[in-house]
Amino acid sequence: MIAVLDDSLLADPAALAEADASGLLRSAATAGAQLRSAAHAAEEAGVGQLAGSRPRALVLIRRPGCSEHAALLVNALLGPECPIPVVISDAAPSWIGPLDVLVAHTSDSGDRELADSVGRAVHRGCEVVLSAPAEGPIAAAGAGSARLLEPRVPVPPGLDFPRAMAAVLVTVAALGLLRADLNELAGELDGELERDHPSHEPFVNPAKALALRLADHTPLLWGTDPAGVALAGYAVATLAGHAAIIAQAADVAQAARAGALQRVLAEHRQEDIFHDPFDDPVEASGGSTVLPAPARVLLLATEDTDPTAAVLRRAGREWPTADVLHLVEEVPPGGPHAALRRAMLMAVRFDLAALYLGLAGAVLGSDRDPAGHNYSLG
Repeated sequence: MIAVLDDSLLADPAALAEADASGLLRSAATAGAQLRSAAHAAEEAGVGQLAGSRPRALVLIRRPGCSEHAALLVNALLGPECPIPVVISDAAPSWIGPLDVLVAHTSDSGDRELADSVGRAVHRGCEVVLSAPAEGPIAAAGAGSARLLEPRVPVPPGLDFPRAMAAVLVTVAALGLLRADLNELAGELDGELERDHPSHEPFVNPAKALALRLADHTPLLWGTDPAGVALAGYAVATLAGHAAIIAQAADVAQAARAGALQRVLAEHRQEDIFHDPFDDPVEASGGSTVLPAPARVLLLATEDTDPTAAVLRRAGREWPTADVLHLVEEVPPGGPHAALRRAMLMAVRFDLAALYLGLAGAVLGSDRDPAGHNYSLG
């Protein structure tokens, strides 16, 4: 049979709470608190003292986890008009020196490669903003020199994206590149988390509604603007990490050039009453026959521009079968830092949607394929 998620599980807070033995939903609900605590830590660490400086380069270190996605999103928000070069690297470049600023985030206190990068940057007089645990080789490498933002709200790895974003945002704000009030942004995240609360029914819970739209499909997450593309990459990671769902992230223009449009439109032919859904069965473990999850295109938009117009301009045609995620009700057009605010709200929504899908899968039990999709095989 075709994959079917029992949506009644998402409407049952007690079942979700029972499945959430590790308290992941509670951890995800700390997004606003992560921003506030990081802002306070940055103030105490003196990140604001970078104000007025114009570094030769801003180096954003990407390590396993959320740091890469935070670096890519902030770089997309800064855009090509950023007055200083932004370098995203796995390690401190060989040319790092006193004219540069380096930002690094990790939840792994034992990351030796990052410790080496921090030590090299500090030794060469580079300004270092470090978001990392206070104990371990990384903090030791920056001791006395790096501006350390110690985590004050403990969360499992994979749910620290707000803290990773905060480390970069406080730095670019101090440098005058992108100013945003983290406390106000934290309040907006609190509002999103309230809407996404497990006690709310799916029809009034945006995260549950998103989960239901993605369930039993292969999500194709295509950004209509640079920040939307970066956010799509994060969404793919959180869906894989929390729900074992394989998804694709792409720029909508690149997806169109790659021929993805034609493939997706071909899949939608199955809506034809003469389409046989058993044309391409897949054999699951144990010899059971299941169907490949159909694609679902979701366009992610963060800018004020109407997503339909953006797709037409960048891809050369409209995408009538696609869903659109564009939080203009939560963040009305024309407001300050609208793209950043929408991106952060969407990141939180994807985290909760992935957790709901993962927890619902845990309630369902073992009817799961290796890609993490839930199947009813009756």
